[in-house]
Amino acid sequence: MPLLYNLLFPVFFLLSAPYYFWKLWRRGGWQEGFGERFGRVPGEKAGALAGHKVLWLHAVSVGEVNVCLQLIAALRPRMAGWKFLVSTTTSTGMGELAKKLPADVTRIYYPVDFPWSVRRALDAVRPAAFVLVEAEFWPNFLWQVRDRGVPVLLANARVSDKSFRGYRRAGFLFRELFSNFAAVGAQNDADAARLRELGCRTDAIHVTGNAKFDAAAPLAAGGLDVPGLLQQVGVPAGAEVLVAGSTHAGEEVLLAQMVRRLRQRFPKLFLVLVPRHFERTKTIVEELRPTGLRLALRSELAAGQTFAPGTVDCLLVNTTGELRHFYRHATVVFVGKSLTAKGGQNPIEPAALGKAMVFGPHMENFRPIAAEFVACDGAMQAADAAGVEAALASLLTDAVRREQLGANARCVVQRNQGASERTAEMIATCLCK
Repeated sequence: MPLLYNLLFPVFFLLSAPYYFWKLWRRGGWQEGFGERFGRVPGEKAGALAGHKVLWLHAVSVGEVNVCLQLIAALRPRMAGWKFLVSTTTSTGMGELAKKLPADVTRIYYPVDFPWSVRRALDAVRPAAFVLVEAEFWPNFLWQVRDRGVPVLLANARVSDKSFRGYRRAGFLFRELFSNFAAVGAQNDADAARLRELGCRTDAIHVTGNAKFDAAAPLAAGGLDVPGLLQQVGVPAGAEVLVAGSTHAGEEVLLAQMVRRLRQRFPKLFLVLVPRHFERTKTIVEELRPTGLRLALRSELAAGQTFAPGTVDCLLVNTTGELRHFYRHATVVFVGKSLTAKGGQNPIEPAALGKAMVFGPHMENFRPIAAEFVACDGAMQAADAAGVEAALASLLTDAVRREQLGANARCVVQRNQGASERTAEMIATCLCK
């Protein structure tokens, strides 16, 4: 099987490389850490790990990075003497690590799954154990850590419908890899059952809960001055602010059209768009031009530009790592990737802040969480764009209802916290016998 995979993977890589490198170029800063993507760990980073038992945690992107931060805090008192390393795949994830990771924790980019790049990274790091957060399974990496006798643990694991179908079809490749996991922390019983069916050992599986409930703890005072930014774009005092978080293609236009109509009833309504991928900024600006909505870019505000009151209808946030700060000052929240794309985005962050939120029908990646929020009257879910607009209108009309919805959502978050501690206990018990 490794031979077949390593014949096919270079073909896949060459075919996808133009798009992959184009994304790196669009996001900027691609030169930094580029060699790490091919296993070249800088000497100072490898040196900081030398002579220590190293726990390597992998976080694909921003959401998993925040889970890793919680896990490291919970693991420190349980694993004294260990050094921690966190890898990520995306530049946005690396940006979060740079801002939030403790100074004594090493960060690198995860190596592309060529045998030689994986070998080079493992030779430099020499991990004593590897923790994969949520799910991103690369066979060469998993084969090589297995061959080196390095235990692999899976934390905060979830299996989406699409992933489940894919891994089941490719069971000839993944089943044996899954059977080697030393411990698996599943988010819920349904994920545990799927992981068992995919090949994980029953005795290795633990239902630990979703650590993203811990990672979404309310923000401390201070941070980004969102009221000041809104003042820069001329948003009047007392205006209703709709924050649309992690939007995907097509949703920005729908929301702009909704706001145009809603402003007939709520003339002060202001839209804050925070797209999931900020490199889509130019495309979004072009798409919104026909709607007549007047835009300002977050990057313009960073440069000190100000706008006269009443001249801007929407702030397009083309920066990263600021969504939660904007959520804090929202009157109502729309959770993106739930109307025009399947999967949904994380509803826990606005819920932890006690915000009234609305999402569309497509919350497949967060199905149990979204269902719990709706069942506990902590969110409103609509079947289509018209339903989203109606839900937003009802919430903008009723401040008491907004407060109730937000309070219920916060209760759901609080009730589900503690997964980081349970996961840390699972990891420490497995590795510190």
